[in-house]
Amino acid sequence: MWRGCKLSSSGSRFLGGLRSVYRGTRADCPRLTTSAVCSKNQLSWTLQIKPWVVNEYRIMWFKSCSMNFAFLNRMKSYRLPWIRPYSTSRSTVDSNEVKTFLALAHRWWDEQGVYAPLHSMNDLRVPFIRDNLLKTVANHQPGKPLSGMKILDVGCGGGLLTEPLGRLGASVIGIDPVDENIKTAQHHKSFDPVLDKRIEYRACSLEEIVEETAETFDAVVASEVVEHVIDLETFIQCCCQVLKPGGSLFITTINKTQLSYALGIVFAEQIAGIVPKGTHTWEKFVSPEKLESILESNGLSVQTVTGMLYNPFSGYWHWSENTSLNYAAYAVKSSVQEHSGPEFALKGEREELRAEASTNSGTQSS
Repeated sequence: MWRGCKLSSSGSRFLGGLRSVYRGTRADCPRLTTSAVCSKNQLSWTLQIKPWVVNEYRIMWFKSCSMNFAFLNRMKSYRLPWIRPYSTSRSTVDSNEVKTFLALAHRWWDEQGVYAPLHSMNDLRVPFIRDNLLKTVANHQPGKPLSGMKILDVGCGGGLLTEPLGRLGASVIGIDPVDENIKTAQHHKSFDPVLDKRIEYRACSLEEIVEETAETFDAVVASEVVEHVIDLETFIQCCCQVLKPGGSLFITTINKTQLSYALGIVFAEQIAGIVPKGTHTWEKFVSPEKLESILESNGLSVQTVTGMLYNPFSGYWHWSENTSLNYAAYAVKSSVQEHSGPEFALKGEREELRAEASTNSGTQSS
């Protein structure tokens, strides 16, 4: 008969890790309590989190929730407290950014203008998206390798990346919160009857279409977008929600380093005028490490992170091992619907319990 038992050192370390997530000096940190109950069939461990006041960083978004882990049986229920359900009251769109891009809406297709670096970036990002997507399919049509795939281009602007993806055969929906950007994109695609059938544009934010497009897309593209949103975690969560299980997420963005501030803002905006002043805010830049952490916490497995360098004199981009400025990331949504993180984290506990059960069974039979 099973009697009281204690978690081993590995289980204690896992508990300590969970506590450390919420450890701090602020009075408004949540209270975290744990309890462990042993029975003949399973060890059930419940984590209770009691929230306090939401601080200015909006860390304490959650209400009371619990975490249950079952051993020797299949894990019953599991909800990570740091993954919040999407709320339609939240928006990732920065109104100041909207004003900036509204003033430039008519200049998207000027290949020698302010968006010249984005036109040139297609030489890297289009093959990057195409080649990684082709790894996920067994066969493809020559000339239309992405035929049959549904792609969401978030923050599509005037359609600079949307159109090349459509030409590769994909059905693409391009969304952008700036209505004038969408008008420019629609006008440009109207000149190509083939693209007119494959591409659809909508003037909206990502969070506005999450519910109607849940698990709809084979791929989501957010190129040069995440450095403009006001809530990166919510944005990534929405990207994950609209992806099919096993779907791909592609991101290009700017690292948050001293070099990116010096070259990306001081030089590119204030000195050389490569991009208009006020286009970027350094505080919104995100490091590859932080981005990977957010992606992984939302059930996305990061496959590739690689650096991108722009030569302002030649006007061309090239790949680099250095990610201190621009970089591209490719992640895949888990095809397994039930999270298995804690089950692996406490694998040692299950093995110990199985061993003890086997020993007890042998003793009783003898």
